[in-house]
Amino acid sequence: MEVSNLSGATPGITFTQGLESCSESPNSGRDVGYTPGGLILPSREPPFSIFTVLVVTLLVLLIAATFLWNLLVLVTILRVRTFHRVPHNLVASTAVSDVLVAALVMPLSLVSELSTGRRWQLGRSLCHVWISFDVLCCTASIWNVAAIALDRYWTITRHLQYTLRTRRRASALMIGITWALSALIALAPLLFGWGEAYDARLQRCQVSQEPSYAVFSTCGAFYLPLAVVLFVYWKIYKAAKFRFGRRRRAVVPLPDTKQAKKAPQEAEMVFTARCRATVTFQTSGDSWREQKEKRAAMMVGILIGVFVLCWIPFFLTELISPLCACSLPPIWKSIFLWLGYSNSFFNPLIYTAFNKNYNNAFKSLFTKQR
Repeated sequence: MEVSNLSGATPGITFTQGLESCSESPNSGRDVGYTPGGLILPSREPPFSIFTVLVVTLLVLLIAATFLWNLLVLVTILRVRTFHRVPHNLVASTAVSDVLVAALVMPLSLVSELSTGRRWQLGRSLCHVWISFDVLCCTASIWNVAAIALDRYWTITRHLQYTLRTRRRASALMIGITWALSALIALAPLLFGWGEAYDARLQRCQVSQEPSYAVFSTCGAFYLPLAVVLFVYWKIYKAAKFRFGRRRRAVVPLPDTKQAKKAPQEAEMVFTARCRATVTFQTSGDSWREQKEKRAAMMVGILIGVFVLCWIPFFLTELISPLCACSLPPIWKSIFLWLGYSNSFFNPLIYTAFNKNYNNAFKSLFTKQR
């Protein structure tokens, strides 16, 4: 009854027709406003909430910090001559991949997050470029972590055979394999037609969801280097435990001679003088090499632990979703994706925190600039 009265008062436009047009409108998810004449006008989008502003601010700071910190590492390696040697070329390769993640991948991902319904509105070509750089840079960053772990492993367990010349060749080979494999995984959908990244109907831009490509990309980009770093760290831990345990069980007998000078307990060397003008040495405490190996093992352990925590949620969903034809809520996909991106921020913090040369180089770099 009330509808018929409203329709009689405003001939030509009825309230019922307005409701039908609203339900059939593509903007049905938005708020609508009614004019006194019965016309339906789309209202403006609601403003961002305080929580959204805080999250966006945090992501912008993450992008800026990731870019600047990795750029600082690159500048330091280029300007300090002592860093123009192995293993700093592996660190430089990791910093290059992480700088590209912060400069080319994370900003466009943030733009996609801020769009309505997480729709991609930048076109098909830019979608392919973004996805290719995303897979290329993130895969290179992951494999560079594996290369650094391998280098530390060979340095600790084969320090006599693993000479500087051998390290140069091995590191150059690992860097070449890292970027070649990353490019193959990133460009496979474009070169071989292995799925499509852009969906024009849904305005969606994502890595190809072809099940066979999902298995290939996730195994090549994450699960294979994960197996490498876990195996390497297990070997490092086993070698360190065997070496330190053997050193503790060793008993060094001392002759009954007078000591020239009693050294404190924390001293590294104890001098024992004999009558025949000969001097023997007994190590008490950790030697310089053992301390260096402990720091390297700790650095590799923290690097691997952060790497696993950052990337494993994302790659589990990337492997399971195409195979079971199921999908997580978009909010969880975004959380897992940005958690993986944050690994590019933690990498330079970890491998510079355990190297005093980087800290001294940073101080001298800023001191010279002043």
